[in-house]
Amino acid sequence: MIRTLLLVALLSVAPALARAAEPEACPRLVAQGVPTLQRAAVTRDIARLRFQGHATFLIESSQGVRAATDYNDHVSVPLPLDAVTMNKAHSTHFTYHPDPRIGQVLRGWSESGGEIEHDVRIGDLRIRNVQTNIRDWAGGTEYLGNSIFVFETGQMCIAHLGHLHHDLTAEHLRRLGQIDVLLVPVDGSYTLDQAGMMNVIEKIGPRLVVPMHFFGTSTLDRFLRLAAERFDVERRDRPELMLVKDELPVRTKVVVLPGH
Repeated sequence: MIRTLLLVALLSVAPALARAAEPEACPRLVAQGVPTLQRAAVTRDIARLRFQGHATFLIESSQGVRAATDYNDHVSVPLPLDAVTMNKAHSTHFTYHPDPRIGQVLRGWSESGGEIEHDVRIGDLRIRNVQTNIRDWAGGTEYLGNSIFVFETGQMCIAHLGHLHHDLTAEHLRRLGQIDVLLVPVDGSYTLDQAGMMNVIEKIGPRLVVPMHFFGTSTLDRFLRLAAERFDVERRDRPELMLVKDELPVRTKVVVLPGH
């Protein structure tokens, strides 16, 4: 009888233990303390986002932790950096020779072709990933070749879609959680088509969308015409945003930063 009761108890807690072992999705965050460093001239619980070009952004937390997205050999970034993320689609999204002044290099794919999971905390910045698939050069599918990287800081979740090639499933969305700022490739050909990307944006439901990976003004303008049918659109004259959770727009807004 005692053995039976113990077995029932173990079976009842096993699902809860499995869920506890899975990385938390937004909005359970790490930035709960008071900012201490002034490297970015930041005095509140905020984040700085700067568009470096193509698919590379510099993200800086209120404590001065700095990370760059889709780090590669073509787009310059200010060094040193605490972390960089990379994706595999082609050489403007990764490098095999990262600068030694980078603290941690997080690849969005496994060289063995399987799953890879990141959940890294550096000061008040947490970085984790949700893998997706990419098309290979033969027209087939390379499973788990891309990662959506999520940066949690300043009570916000910033997601970089990487080189997204397909729609997101309910499981992808569950693992992402509530995203506040979404960095979106909008070229419409190398990545997911623009109509499909609009649907991804609506599924995720961020408060701020920042286009990237658009090569030139004609491609960007085509995306913005579609976006204007659903969202507010604003152009900025500086490639930088200071992000504060309670100052984000209530409904989804597309903000265009200069660059390409």
